[in-house]
Amino acid sequence: MVIDFSKLKKILIIRLSSIGDILLTTPLIRSIKKKNPALQIDFALKEEFFELLQNNLNLTNIHRYTKHSFEKQILIKALISNDYNLVIDLQNNLRSREIIRPLHCQTLRFKNNNFKKFLLVHFKINKLKDAPQIPVRYAEAAGVELDSEGLDFFTAIKPNSKLKADEKYIGLCPGAGHFTKRWPRECFIELGKRLESTGYKIALFGGLEEVDLCFEMENQIKNAINLCNTSILQVGSDMKMCRVIYTNDSGLMHLASAVKVPIIAFFGSTVREFGFFPYKAKSIELEMENLSCRPCTHIGRKSCPKIHFKCLKEIKTELAVNSLKNIMAS
Repeated sequence: MVIDFSKLKKILIIRLSSIGDILLTTPLIRSIKKKNPALQIDFALKEEFFELLQNNLNLTNIHRYTKHSFEKQILIKALISNDYNLVIDLQNNLRSREIIRPLHCQTLRFKNNNFKKFLLVHFKINKLKDAPQIPVRYAEAAGVELDSEGLDFFTAIKPNSKLKADEKYIGLCPGAGHFTKRWPRECFIELGKRLESTGYKIALFGGLEEVDLCFEMENQIKNAINLCNTSILQVGSDMKMCRVIYTNDSGLMHLASAVKVPIIAFFGSTVREFGFFPYKAKSIELEMENLSCRPCTHIGRKSCPKIHFKCLKEIKTELAVNSLKNIMAS
């Protein structure tokens, strides 16, 4: 279905969660706006992710979704009152369909490829070999061709006062939503010490779930600066002060990409075919490509089903250090 966006007045995009998935919608938002600068583009997401799009000038309204039934009904009434010409559902689950159903307007939906993911994870049958990255797949769902730019993230907050303009900072993001997506903490600590010994300053990034981990690393890396913060706007601003950021396959990887900082990313239980490698970013991805048990999941697991956890334990600190030299030279 081909949509002529130049003839539309109001559209709604829905992607309720999470950090990376929402940031990956920004090329689509921007590309649609370029087609019709007068178009009202609204976005619906979970309340806790509001800051991700708070300053995005391509959006008119950002609607906050909560699970509370009363607030949910208020949201739906507000959406109905906007009389949208089109809804682009990039979540495509029961919650997003519950929101859309009362709007009674044309809807385009993102295809999740769940069966193909199942085949790859459980039988290693790869039907996703040529699958494009998620921003491109979002755009295909909307029938839009993307521009050549990367992700967007806008923050007007000043960097943390601990960060000095004349220092050489390397950021470490040791967290991720699931165990099998986290390079071991002892490896991050060793990496921090190695980099510090060569004259770099270490900045630690994370959210609420990484508070204890970042505190532990702060204590073990002599001069590390702990910038763990629940404000995405502050984290994004602080990241801009870094020369390079080391990160797991996580939302902060996509945030680093959106603020245009070079990335060295560790990939364990997940693979390129799922579409979440850094998008149009200067990056190096470290992974054990020939490990037969990869991928063991498309989102992450609480533990390694094979116990050995080779997918991340076999990525050595020496490789991570050498990758910094490579990305700085490129």
